[in-house]
Amino acid sequence: MTTTIYNNSSFSDSPYGLKLQQTFSSAGTFSVTIPSNILRVYAVVIGGGGAGATATTGGAGGGGAGGYSAGWTYISNTVTVGAGGAGTSTAGAANNGGQSVYGMVFAGGGSGAPATVTQGGAGGGATTPNQTTGGTTAYTGAPAAAGSSLNGYAGSGGSGNTPAGAVSSGGGTGSATATGNVTAFAGGRGLICGGGGAAGTAGVGTGGAGGTGDFYAGGNGTSGTGTSFGGGGGGAGFTSKGSDASANNGGNGGSGGGGGGGASTSGTAGNGGNGVVYLYY
Repeated sequence: MTTTIYNNSSFSDSPYGLKLQQTFSSAGTFSVTIPSNILRVYAVVIGGGGAGATATTGGAGGGGAGGYSAGWTYISNTVTVGAGGAGTSTAGAANNGGQSVYGMVFAGGGSGAPATVTQGGAGGGATTPNQTTGGTTAYTGAPAAAGSSLNGYAGSGGSGNTPAGAVSSGGGTGSATATGNVTAFAGGRGLICGGGGAAGTAGVGTGGAGGTGDFYAGGNGTSGTGTSFGGGGGGAGFTSKGSDASANNGGNGGSGGGGGGGASTSGTAGNGGNGVVYLYY
């Protein structure tokens, strides 16, 4: 009999023989108590998603997805869950997501979208990326994607395009064009996804959808005539879908590291989704 991981429920992301014992999904640093007979813990760690950006004219890019790391670690009595980057209505580079850590398992936050509207924020790796270049190295040792059109573990932010797929994908790019009909770019596909870019124009503006993940969909962008439309949707997180955009405001990234959607014409950009940490033993 032939079977695949795609249609057989016996395949799981959970480590074989272990049980999920503790979940931390609120941002912050918390105490952890592990039974004294447990010497090692298997941790799945996801960083906070980056925020989308906004622009005074035209539409800005979406934020990158939080990084994903997993592995065995020594026992730690604290855990840190990275907050999603906060979206604002002030034009400029957006806020990065926070790093999540348990023991020696690290996951960087996603990058906030850059001030340049034709770029999206990069996805996180083991570290938090700087704007469009993905987190330097994934926990597997894989390097970040070398460009927005190339697949990689930690995806680069879009650069005038919808970024290529990644485990943690980049945000889609917005459009500086403020006249005519304009459609912005979607966030990249992945396990955890970047937010969609925004379009702000006197014509019909259509915001990019948030990237769609393995488990959840990205949020939808808005579409309509005039600069009060064109917000980008939030990217799918590891634990929930991205939020839809509203008017010229970006949608929030899904919980578990989704990137925030971009905003147009001084709208409010979407927040990145908070990270999450799972402990198995």
